[in-house]
Amino acid sequence: MNVVTISEAKAHLSKLIQRALDGGEIIIAKHGQPLVRLQAVPENPPIRTFGDLKHLGLAMGDSFNDELEDFADYAPPLEPA
Repeated sequence: MNVVTISEAKAHLSKLIQRALDGGEIIIAKHGQPLVRLQAVPENPPIRTFGDLKHLGLAMGDSFNDELEDFADYAPPLEPA
């Protein structure tokens, strides 16, 4: 871990970026208090697509739509289907 001040970070930003790209951990501090961590962004973040979790097979119980006893005073009664 490499701790630098804000003024050091301004003066040596290119070198600090290269250290972060090489896997180093750079902490920028002010008055000895850590403020910011400089780290590399992953090259290939995972791409999320619609339907990625369809293999999980979600199933709901038969009582899913039943009225909850705790809320009976607050909700209007359910109409029969």
